[in-house]
Amino acid sequence: MITLFATVVVLGVLIFVHELGHFVTAKLMDIEVPRFSIGLGPKAWGFKRGETEYVISWLPLGGYVKMAGMEELETIEGGSDGAKEAGAGHREPGPRDFESKSLPARMLVISAGVIMNIVFAVVVFAGIAMIWGTPRPMEPVLGGVAEEVLPPQGRPFLDVPAGSRVVSVGGHAVSSWAEVQQDIAMASGGSELTVRFEHARPVTFQVPKQDSLRAALVAALEPERHMAPLIGQVEPGSPAERAGVKAGDRIVEANGAPVRSWLDFVNVVEHRPGQKVSLEVQRGGQRVSLSVVPDSTPVPAAPDRIIGRIGVATSAAAMASVPRVRKGPVEAVSYGLGQTWFVVRALGNFLGGLFTGSASPRDVGGPILIAQLSHQMIEMGLQAFLSFMALFSVNLAVLNLLPIPILDGGQLLFLILEGVRGRSLSYEQRMRLSQVGLVIVAAIMVWALANDVLRLFGM
Repeated sequence: MITLFATVVVLGVLIFVHELGHFVTAKLMDIEVPRFSIGLGPKAWGFKRGETEYVISWLPLGGYVKMAGMEELETIEGGSDGAKEAGAGHREPGPRDFESKSLPARMLVISAGVIMNIVFAVVVFAGIAMIWGTPRPMEPVLGGVAEEVLPPQGRPFLDVPAGSRVVSVGGHAVSSWAEVQQDIAMASGGSELTVRFEHARPVTFQVPKQDSLRAALVAALEPERHMAPLIGQVEPGSPAERAGVKAGDRIVEANGAPVRSWLDFVNVVEHRPGQKVSLEVQRGGQRVSLSVVPDSTPVPAAPDRIIGRIGVATSAAAMASVPRVRKGPVEAVSYGLGQTWFVVRALGNFLGGLFTGSASPRDVGGPILIAQLSHQMIEMGLQAFLSFMALFSVNLAVLNLLPIPILDGGQLLFLILEGVRGRSLSYEQRMRLSQVGLVIVAAIMVWALANDVLRLFGM
């Protein structure tokens, strides 16, 4: 039920925001709007107010604003009257038809949905910055490497000592950890990138071509957070439970070395699979000595590497210890714009990679992946859920700009051709192209759904 609720909220809100942009702008341009629909296909429920019928349709995979004079879209998107009008032939445009308006007005109406999705993302990111704040910029210092998610291309980083300060990435000087992550994430797949450190040897590695592997590399390189070494959870039946480790323990020493942060503790455990690790923990004002033997766990991205695991997780209090800074309205909007632009660039790089072969089509996700992510985010809390909605809103905006007929990008392409040619495409031409566009979109959706199913079975 949580998954269904989260998915309905994400898709419902973002589709509504997108279509509201078209609807409001069409009304401002004095275009007749017979129908506003959330969902595609036959009507499931609705009511009429004024000239517009507001409906929820059966297929929750999009929505549409049915404007007078756009019969080709009415037929494809499920308007019940569209098929009748199309079968009867294309009528002459009336004064409030879409086609009767100026070219700039029509381009604005078509673009309004994408604009609304972008504005929504900026507002949400800005709201998060004002209410919860943003993490204080971290120094560009490598705290450690999470080997369990590290792809093979990132293995040279294992030789870099913890605490090494990054000076530059690909020749670009960096002043924060966010810049390190951004420079790696935005690098061209398959290219060689050099990361230079202040007191350590530089690392040159090949940037993963697959978007998922590049994201894994960015996640595996962990900054020096100084997060408190507090035990939040102990997995039942784990080495930690057998050794007597309890939730609430604070790790003071590991193998005789002082533990100042959670990452210090993780590094000791990971590098001693199958070996006894002595621990000193603070528990209720007393110091307790324990010993634990970490399980030997293969690294998924590199099965020949074995790391230690004892079955514990950090506490919410330790995670909350990462300082955050609330921003004022102006700074928050600037942050929102920056975050939105970062997502646009990342998605643009991914789409470009699909055409050049530097990104894998297997990384394309569909409704099952959206449902899974929605569930995960809502369990992490309102802030994470809103961040995901903003991220997904940008995705909808960019994908809608693809030059595929029936999408906003395809309709804009029709209008651009009209401006170049001096006359619009004929109704029959638009109808045929829209049908081709429907086939393309359906094929993409089938591919995305197939990827979702394969992921479910670990393939």
